[in-house]
Amino acid sequence: FLFVDCTFYSYFLEFLEDGVLVVTNDGRVMVGELKGFDQNINVVMAECQERIFSLEAGVQMNSLGLQVIRGDNISLIGELVPEEDESVDFPSLRAEPIKAVTH
Repeated sequence: FLFVDCTFYSYFLEFLEDGVLVVTNDGRVMVGELKGFDQNINVVMAECQERIFSLEAGVQMNSLGLQVIRGDNISLIGELVPEEDESVDFPSLRAEPIKAVTH
């Protein structure tokens, strides 16, 4: 018997084919188009980019292409609003990298 939380499922259906931002447990920040997910919150993202933050240099963008991210490695998933994201001047943005999750 497979239990699927209907609230979780319907919430994520709204984001299919849209931009999302994922923060992993090791502090990596990735953005891309949500292509799929399952009951374990494993996600498939297309046109994925990793954003690497630094206090010394602007945000680096590494193109990763199609990515599968395991649900047990995800700390946060959020909607990416294209207009707001495009308005950010990432090359001049300085920020401390997100620390890894500790238990």
